[in-house]
Amino acid sequence: MQATSQNPQKENPYPPIGMSSSAAAETSILLPAEEQARAGLYSLLAHLLLAPPPATLLAALAQADALPSETGDLEASWEQLVLVAGIMDADAVRDEFNALFIATGTPLLNPHESLYVSGFMMDRPLAALRDDLRDMGLARRTGAVELEDHLGSLCETMSLLISQGRPLALQRRFFESHLVNWAAPCLDDIRNAEGANFYRHLANVVDAFLQLEKEAFDMEQDNA
Repeated sequence: MQATSQNPQKENPYPPIGMSSSAAAETSILLPAEEQARAGLYSLLAHLLLAPPPATLLAALAQADALPSETGDLEASWEQLVLVAGIMDADAVRDEFNALFIATGTPLLNPHESLYVSGFMMDRPLAALRDDLRDMGLARRTGAVELEDHLGSLCETMSLLISQGRPLALQRRFFESHLVNWAAPCLDDIRNAEGANFYRHLANVVDAFLQLEKEAFDMEQDNA
């Protein structure tokens, strides 16, 4: 999971949209290239899960480079997402996002940890998450629309932890406590939802990436 060489820190092209950290945790550090890539992909996935992409982001995604071949399923699912980004326009993706995730009542899809773990929104899993975030100096950004346990918000939190150079043990603990334990059925619901096209491919990317992360964390723990 850790690369040996270090590159100058690059500015994240996907600024935080849901989570914020205390000033003490905002210190800029140098990260290995592999960690920059992890943080950047988590941030991109957060943006795509939390809101429909503007035309500029969709166009950039359509021109994105292929991922390294050793990423396996992630490489293939990423290629399909890039292809569909080049076919669909921003209005079509926005309409799909609204049909899947937005409603005056209960939306078709509700990708929140608390709902999938306990069966209820804003239940004990959300309270436990808020305790963990507070301990790490993180909190919901003022004005953020989604709750902290939204799948996109959790991806953004992982991006922040990586970007701030938090210990791998802490990253793994957060990942295992709040992401990997419920994401698979949620992503299945997204990919199988009626009308899902762009977001079906996005679900495949998220699923493959989280599986790759799980394998890497397991390997790190075995080698510790």
